[in-house]
Amino acid sequence: MILSDLAALVGRLLIAALFAAGTVQKLADPGPAMALLTDRGWPELLIWPATLFNGAAALALILGLWTRPVAAALAAYCMVTSYFHFLPEDPWQMSIFVKNWAVAGGCLVLSAHGPGRFALAPLR
Repeated sequence: MILSDLAALVGRLLIAALFAAGTVQKLADPGPAMALLTDRGWPELLIWPATLFNGAAALALILGLWTRPVAAALAAYCMVTSYFHFLPEDPWQMSIFVKNWAVAGGCLVLSAHGPGRFALAPLR
């Protein structure tokens, strides 16, 4: 059981690291993300609620708070944001597209199984 809980903790932290890094990246240089939005006809101001969501979700996963709904919301977020990277002529963007779906899968598993024992709000 301890290995399972440890794996859940490490998984939560690794997924959180991705979203925390995305938060920092968007805050430091919002231009590229804004360009992805406007290139698809979406308002560039959506970058700010996305940044806030990324940061809050990363913190929730790190702490193990509201893990199931946060992970489910992150899965949906990854599925939606994969749309911006679906550029079949660009192999780099297609790898990001596939990564988004893989992260969504990890988030769905986390949503299904919860945070494990090492969390502020552990699975009961």
